Amino acid sequence: MAYIIAFSGKGGTGKTTLAGLTIRYLIEKTGKVVLGVDADSNSCLNLAVGVDVHATIGGIRETALETIRSGSRPGGLTTEEIFDYQIKQTIVEASGFDLLVMGRPEGQGCYCAANNIIRKYTDKLADDYSFVVIDNEAGMEHLSRRTSSGVDLMFIVSDPTVKGIKTAKRIDDLIRELSLQTGQRFVIINRVKGPDAVKLKDYAEGLGLRVAGVIPDDDTVFEADLNGRPVVEIPQDAPSVKAFYYILDDVLKT
Repeated sequence: MAYIIAFSGKGGTGKTTLAGLTIRYLIEKTGKVVLGVDADSNSCLNLAVGVDVHATIGGIRETALETIRSGSRPGGLTTEEIFDYQIKQTIVEASGFDLLVMGRPEGQGCYCAANNIIRKYTDKLADDYSFVVIDNEAGMEHLSRRTSSGVDLMFIVSDPTVKGIKTAKRIDDLIRELSLQTGQRFVIINRVKGPDAVKLKDYAEGLGLRVAGVIPDDDTVFEADLNGRPVVEIPQDAPSVKAFYYILDDVLKT
């Protein structure tokens, strides 16, 4: 069974960047093929890791339902087999990792069905990988739908503000209230300017949060985003990458 790492946090904290860097880290450190799961309806993990997406679960679900409703089941396949086949067609295969993307469901309706599908197929596919890295959607909605249940390591990413840390605390509390199956759970405070690091870390720990580390504000990441470059191409000696790799070394003991 795969070791599952999930990222949570409100929008704009940089969790997608960190999820992408985690995929790169695991490939470099272990040589194993990693499954990346973009469980955010506003999909952008593919941009962080530098691959194009040809299909999403949200879109495939609508296509599969149309096939089933039309009565033209290819080869007499069952509903389950049609979903299995079409979902597997959405997986993007890249160098060192594969990527599964939720995307936005077509037409009207909530994201509950797409969330249920991505959770189910993440569980099914996990047997084929040593590591799974999940980039969850912003906020706490995915937690109430239990998209993130059954993870070994949860990183809650906060921006460098008291408000951001309070949001991380609410997410941490909700995980506990919902009795979600999580192993280790840590907060990462991202984009911190030098003198604020100790103050923010102390504040978070005062709220009872376990802080894995602090990542400095880094123009290298901004420039990569500005120029449309994948964050996985950021040099390893960039301050943010060095700080995050140190966190992963410590938490994962690789």
